[in-house]
Amino acid sequence: MDAASGVRHGPVEIRLVRPRDARVLQQELLTNRSWLQPWEATVPYGSVSFDMRVSIRRLLQQHREGAGYPFVMEYDGQVAGQLNVWGVSRGSLCSATIGYWVSERFAGRNITPTSVALATDACFVEYGLHRMEICIRPENAASLRVVQKLGFRYEGLRRRYIHIDGDWRDHYAFALTKEDVPQGVLARWLNGQVPARAADIPPADRLTI
Repeated sequence: MDAASGVRHGPVEIRLVRPRDARVLQQELLTNRSWLQPWEATVPYGSVSFDMRVSIRRLLQQHREGAGYPFVMEYDGQVAGQLNVWGVSRGSLCSATIGYWVSERFAGRNITPTSVALATDACFVEYGLHRMEICIRPENAASLRVVQKLGFRYEGLRRRYIHIDGDWRDHYAFALTKEDVPQGVLARWLNGQVPARAADIPPADRLTI
């Protein structure tokens, strides 16, 4: 996959973010404040800039350095959100983490699971990564449905793991390795071959929330 030109399945496409995306992305973030704020990363003892031009420059610099793959998610040619592959580790790990947001008006159209599947397949096949992780707040039912649909394996509870919406928040960790999906994440999902209970959270972890 050429990150700049993108890859698509049906009406859903992911492509490398561009500087000219700044205006529409910033508008979507501002319009969706109440929808997105509970899940947005924040900075302890500091503030997060909402200047999308600055954010895109930083993301593209990380991409040039091989530290991330910042994508825009589109639906029928319209910008629907962002998906970032970040924290790329090479060497003995060959791993990364996926984060994303989608506008409320595009929710419920399978944009996020399709985009996560496309990005994970690209990371395994094109970018030489071996393990992909998604960390989700226990309260985020919509994101939990994404890993359930795609069969990301539950790997544990991380206490006070990421600073979200003004405080350190617990997260569930889910992951896939390349060996888990020899046919690809998207193909496994579309073919109905996702393990039924891979993303199930054990009662012991549910009770601690």
